[in-house]
Amino acid sequence: MGEPGQSPSPRSSHGSPPTLSTLTLLLLLCGHAHSQCKILRCNAEYVSSTLSLRGGGSSGALRGGGGGGRGGGVGSGGLCRALRSYALCTRRTARTCRGDLAFHSAVHGIEDLMIQHNCSRQGPTAPPPPRGPALPGAGSGLPAPDPCDYEGRFSRLHGRPPGFLHCASFGDPHVRSFHHHFHTCRVQGAWPLLDNDFLFVQATSSPMALGANATATRKLTIIFKNMQECIDQKVYQAEVDNLPAAFEDGSVNGGDRPGGSSLSIETANPGNHVEIQAAYIGTTIIIRQTAGQLSFSIKVAEDVAMAFSAEQDLQLCVGGCPPSQRLSRSERSRRGAITIDTARRLCKEGLPVEDAYFHSCVFDVFISGDPNFTVAAQAALEDARAFLPDLEKLHLFPSDAGVSLSSATFLAPLLSGLFVLWLCIQ
Repeated sequence: MGEPGQSPSPRSSHGSPPTLSTLTLLLLLCGHAHSQCKILRCNAEYVSSTLSLRGGGSSGALRGGGGGGRGGGVGSGGLCRALRSYALCTRRTARTCRGDLAFHSAVHGIEDLMIQHNCSRQGPTAPPPPRGPALPGAGSGLPAPDPCDYEGRFSRLHGRPPGFLHCASFGDPHVRSFHHHFHTCRVQGAWPLLDNDFLFVQATSSPMALGANATATRKLTIIFKNMQECIDQKVYQAEVDNLPAAFEDGSVNGGDRPGGSSLSIETANPGNHVEIQAAYIGTTIIIRQTAGQLSFSIKVAEDVAMAFSAEQDLQLCVGGCPPSQRLSRSERSRRGAITIDTARRLCKEGLPVEDAYFHSCVFDVFISGDPNFTVAAQAALEDARAFLPDLEKLHLFPSDAGVSLSSATFLAPLLSGLFVLWLCIQ
């Protein structure tokens, strides 16, 4: 896993192409690797080739089905030819774009549009665009999309806002995963909360008290990986009693690249609360210090969260705590520092709904005897309220806080991992 504060070392391939680990290391250490990615050119050529289909007389072409092999109309055939050309362009640049978010968004967008308009994958392609300026929006009066504005770029490509996921770790730690599992964990040492193509987040935990199974996060390491023209690689480290409002190199943004301002760090409560905005990947992270422990909360674009390979299978935000690291009810029922009734009363004041956050609060206050743990649970609930796209899933009601709150959902991350591996061998 590597020492905290260092870039995660490449894992063994376990049967994947031998170039994968090498490429991952190069993407982390060599910023120029991204400079060969031509996805912006592919985007520009697609927009240019479809400008004639966007006029009033051809609007039906964008709504109609078929084209190019499945019995569609003539107008939609023009769109299908453009999409096939777009797909061909992305395949040609796939090797140099494996870690580029715009590339992965384009690939997903092409697939969605081809299905929506009933396009076959085989057939004629659009003629090459005329030479000259061909930036997205050129000649249409529309501004070119900012490559370091994830939400704007995604909405323009897909015609809808992106999806987001939420994960949090606080207290014991208690982990709320992207898939609404809620575990109370005994994890000690360094464990990855996230490990994907764009972000690496590692939490280091130690026992809350001498001889206790319960642990608390004492250190967080976050690596924002180098991304094309947007940001230099940035590392943020926080420890108990040291919550800096800057990255390790002293900067407060993504560096001198054109999109450097798309990554920023700020604090309204120095030493206790830091917020990091990463607009280039549609991500917001909040880090807090309460009761001698660190809390982590994230809202992240779904494409970003799921951009990882099968090798990156250990992520607490994706799969929750491993079964061997979950605290059982019997372990949580041991003698605490105060009575359980006192802990319940203290937590009830700020958490009237007896959901997973309430039960987590009771456990932490009961074990530690520190009423300040109520603040950590309340803040985690408020972050979830702000970050969750579906507020119906805000309150989770486990029968046992050490067990999944819903049936495990591993299909999505598995398919995403296989998809990324497929890209790497093309």
